[in-house]
Amino acid sequence: MQKDSVHSEIGKSIDNTLEKLYRKKEAPKWGFIVIVLGFFLCSIFTTKLARSQEVINLFGNKVPLAIFTGVLSALTNMCIVSLVVFYRRIGYFTAVGLLVTQFPWLLFNFVVHHNNNAIPGMFSGLFAIIVCTVIYINKTVIDKYQKRFRHQAVTDSLTELPNRFACSELMDDLIKHGINFVIVSIDLNNFKSINDTMGHNVGDKVIIEIASRWKTLADSHKTATKDFVVRLGGDEFAIIIRGYKANEDIINTINAYRAELEKTITIDNCDYFMTACFGYAKFPDDADATANLFSCSDAAMHEIKRQNLSNCILRFNSALLKKEQVLEIERKLRAALDNDSVFFCLQPQFDMSHKLRGFEALARLKDTDGTIIHPSEFIPVAEETGLIDRVDLCVFRKSAQFLAELLKKAPKNKQPDITISFNVSVRHLMRNNFIEEIETVMKETGVPANNLELEITESIMIDSAEKALQRINEVKRLGIKVAIDDFGTGYSSLSYLNKLPSDLLKIDKSFIDAMNTSESSKQYVASIVSIGHILNLKVISEGVEKQAQLETLKSIGCDYIQGYLWGQPLMPEEAMSLVDVIGESV
Repeated sequence: MQKDSVHSEIGKSIDNTLEKLYRKKEAPKWGFIVIVLGFFLCSIFTTKLARSQEVINLFGNKVPLAIFTGVLSALTNMCIVSLVVFYRRIGYFTAVGLLVTQFPWLLFNFVVHHNNNAIPGMFSGLFAIIVCTVIYINKTVIDKYQKRFRHQAVTDSLTELPNRFACSELMDDLIKHGINFVIVSIDLNNFKSINDTMGHNVGDKVIIEIASRWKTLADSHKTATKDFVVRLGGDEFAIIIRGYKANEDIINTINAYRAELEKTITIDNCDYFMTACFGYAKFPDDADATANLFSCSDAAMHEIKRQNLSNCILRFNSALLKKEQVLEIERKLRAALDNDSVFFCLQPQFDMSHKLRGFEALARLKDTDGTIIHPSEFIPVAEETGLIDRVDLCVFRKSAQFLAELLKKAPKNKQPDITISFNVSVRHLMRNNFIEEIETVMKETGVPANNLELEITESIMIDSAEKALQRINEVKRLGIKVAIDDFGTGYSSLSYLNKLPSDLLKIDKSFIDAMNTSESSKQYVASIVSIGHILNLKVISEGVEKQAQLETLKSIGCDYIQGYLWGQPLMPEEAMSLVDVIGESV
């Protein structure tokens, strides 16, 4: 099937919708009437002033009223030019008609009333006709090119259907006028296999045939709704549905397009059988902005794809968008890991005298536009998808490189006693090659083991306590310190804690937040500090943001703090400067 046959014997419903959409952006009809009335008023007053012998006092000068005929004459010419510029063909012929009707009146004034001002008026009218003609001819040529450019801007070159831009323009207009509509996202199933096996030329012919069928259906008005079919690109289409009375009308319309799609497509004597996934969202029920509506309908469509439902219709619901966001974050995280663009910040840790103990390395991820994706968004996705191992290792490698640079920069006789803490997930820690990964990074960077600290959570003891103890002992044999993170929120078995060869307890921020508002919370924190000291462990409190919290922690004997009060997460170069400043002050 050839491309130029797409529009054979079909109506103009979609084309008319586009035309109406862009006609709304033209000069209003009432403006035409205002300009014509302005022309007549200026012409009448020009004639009266031309005959007037009156003189007015203007700023102490005696000025004849007849002098203002030039001003009014210029205004009439502005009206004439405006008609041609804003109203094209009808404006041009109206302007010429108005100018021509002036000639008999000017000639009458010259012959009968001996009004010599009529002569320049006739020449002015003649010049105005010439100027209008030149403007009209040039504007006609420009409009022809503009129409061609507009067609290219709003039309898909392969199928001649409206494109994504036209779809967005129509949606914006419908939203502006508060008109209810549905946007349907459509993705063809297994279309890639046609391109791969039969070639892109056959694939294009299949797309053209589908577009032809759907445009014919939209223009035929056989559905109970008003439909606007769009090709978004590749094997993706969309339909804007208006004029429905109930949700049943929407489903019936979508089923009508599905039925057209499922009819056998014959290209070069080969039969093809197509299906698609249809996801839709309603304005204003599901979203009230064009971009959001696209996201909602796409989320519904992608959910069908995710469930491997070959042919289904699904309406958007809020739970789908969350799944779509998770998938999007996963895609961004995978891309960042592949491009080695996951980076890290360093949050300083201090003892109670404000001496720097070290830093905790925190994973960070940037979006494509440069904005930071919060760890609370991407860390759970990393854990769920099994990418957390790669994130942990990436941050450990980069923080170890930072430590190596820091130690290399310092004089040999004045090496800073700095500890870099890094997090690992339970899943990562239990991997058979975990110790090998750590040893490899240490060899590559040359960092001393005693400057490193591994942070683990209490949940490590739940699944396999014996294996966990074995792995932590292996870490300790490397010379790396071990910290128990978020202590008090998880398993909290003192018997296991006594067996763990750890060096540090970290008190979770949730306890610090409530510490000064609840006596029981304060006593709980004091108990953790006491337990840590009984087990010969140092204790650090996370999330210290207020001076009152610091004073309380000092009073109960906490060893270290970490939080915004004394230090926000820093970029590596800022952390390097902090170490230099503290080193100089010491």
